[in-house]
Amino acid sequence: MNSHLLLAFPVGLGATALLDLANWTRARLFGVPAPGYEMVGRWVAHMPAGTFRHASIAKASPHPAETLLGWGLHYAIGVAFAAVLLAATGPDWAAAPTPGPALLTGALTVAMPFLVMQPAFGLGIAASATPAPWSARRRSLVNHLIFGCALYVAALACAAI
Repeated sequence: MNSHLLLAFPVGLGATALLDLANWTRARLFGVPAPGYEMVGRWVAHMPAGTFRHASIAKASPHPAETLLGWGLHYAIGVAFAAVLLAATGPDWAAAPTPGPALLTGALTVAMPFLVMQPAFGLGIAASATPAPWSARRRSLVNHLIFGCALYVAALACAAI
């Protein structure tokens, strides 16, 4: 039975909330801009019309619900990434989480913005078309490593319940 996969919901939602808390804290203490997810919402809102890639997502027409849609997708993606982690590691890891698989998952998930989202937003592969690509890459990697740590913490919390 794969009942451990049901943990993807609390683990993914918890990890995403911890990531958001970390980003909020980093913004307040260190002035690091927290990511916004309205552009994710705008991107997805254009998909039903057949537009999957933009020359500049910032210049694409706004959608009235893009912020809500973007944040909802942010949390749904967190659940999906948690499901991948739990499917790959199995019930033994879910019962006694260790940091390695969670951190590896966080590191590997950075492929999504690098190879899918940033090119679709008109930013190039791994933000190569931005004015400061290495800064953007570092921010993405740090966020995804924080998410990996958060996956571990959320899984520990679920295992303790």
